Amino acid sequence: MPKKKDDNNKLIAENRKARFSYAISDTLEAGLVLTGSEVKSLRGGKSTIAESYANAKGGELWLINSYIPEYTEASRFNHEPKRDRKLLVHKREAGKLAAAIQREGMTLVPLKLYFNQKGRAKLLLGVAKGKKVHDKRETEKQRDWQRDKARLMRNRG
Repeated sequence: MPKKKDDNNKLIAENRKARFSYAISDTLEAGLVLTGSEVKSLRGGKSTIAESYANAKGGELWLINSYIPEYTEASRFNHEPKRDRKLLVHKREAGKLAAAIQREGMTLVPLKLYFNQKGRAKLLLGVAKGKKVHDKRETEKQRDWQRDKARLMRNRG
């Protein structure tokens, strides 16, 4: 039975370069600890996760260098736009990911930031290994060939 696309998830930000720059082996959904002004700002949809990454500190996972702009109506109760944000994952998963980061040279790359069906902010993390330049070229060649093949098939029949 094919899995249908879930239209209830409202996409806030997407890291489109991640799949090009990294070989992603596994994905994981994590919650975020946010303040009220951050949630209001996220609903505006102006945040970016392109330069951010996740790191393990003290047995917990943290999202580092993500940008959520200040909410203008929050006045003095506003948040820091580039602060470190705690990720909510099970303790066993956090330990496993921390070990993979330190031992195998992997990194945790945020792929998507979205609201789920319940209206909670979620982050899709990818366990990834950086690609070399020749791997990136190979990926680009494969993508170009797939595009040309589709064009040829469309013109033929």
